[in-house]
Amino acid sequence: MTYCVATRLHEGIVFLSDSRTNAGMDQISTFRKMTVFERTGERVIVLMSAGNLAITQSVREMLTESSEAESLWSVSTMSEAAAIVGAAVRKVYERDHKSLADFGIDFNCSFLVGGQIQGESCRLFHIYSAGNFIEAGSDCPYFQIGESKYGKPILDRVIKPNTDLDEAAKCLLISMDSTLKSNISVGMPLDLLIYRTDDLKVARFVSITDEDPYFAHIRSRWGQLLREAFHELPQPDWATMPTEGSRPVFERQIRTPDQ
Repeated sequence: MTYCVATRLHEGIVFLSDSRTNAGMDQISTFRKMTVFERTGERVIVLMSAGNLAITQSVREMLTESSEAESLWSVSTMSEAAAIVGAAVRKVYERDHKSLADFGIDFNCSFLVGGQIQGESCRLFHIYSAGNFIEAGSDCPYFQIGESKYGKPILDRVIKPNTDLDEAAKCLLISMDSTLKSNISVGMPLDLLIYRTDDLKVARFVSITDEDPYFAHIRSRWGQLLREAFHELPQPDWATMPTEGSRPVFERQIRTPDQ
């Protein structure tokens, strides 16, 4: 399993992915989940993947080694880029799904693809295992794939379309920390990429390890602040909470011998 998250904002897009993959407790490895297609001044397209590693790598190889006239390097819109990723997913499915099914393996993959191509605005898409996709909008400015549940609450509370990129990066790192804390199948190092609207080049990219001082500070300080906030909350006020008549009582009918 893995965890990838991206958010599309007015100022640009922030992408974050972990790099752990595992096939059991004794088979844990590190594989990058982020691929960047960058041609400065023309396009920046970022692809992140989650799911079965063999499937996602097959899709990525199909995209990076494509000899077809239409590829991520040639499309003129991000919607076309998402469609190309979806088509690659379907091609891998057609090729491999029967043999995977013979071994009891589900066809499990998902992708985030986002960025900007000259002539249009920043866009972010979520591609599913069937190759279909949806686009992030103002009502839902972020997408998650992989082990998403632990890192979702902070995103719902903080991320808005007008959130600035540094604030969003901090929020995504906290979201990742919550996931790292609760799920062993997500692990370091992390890849963090920031794209600024209309730059048509990557603004920032960092690979974050366990030794990174900023992320270490975020992890320890966030945990401390959560504990402090918890202890500052009042204890339950039982006097104001109705209790009489509210208990779910189980009433079992007692049967007599002649019933």
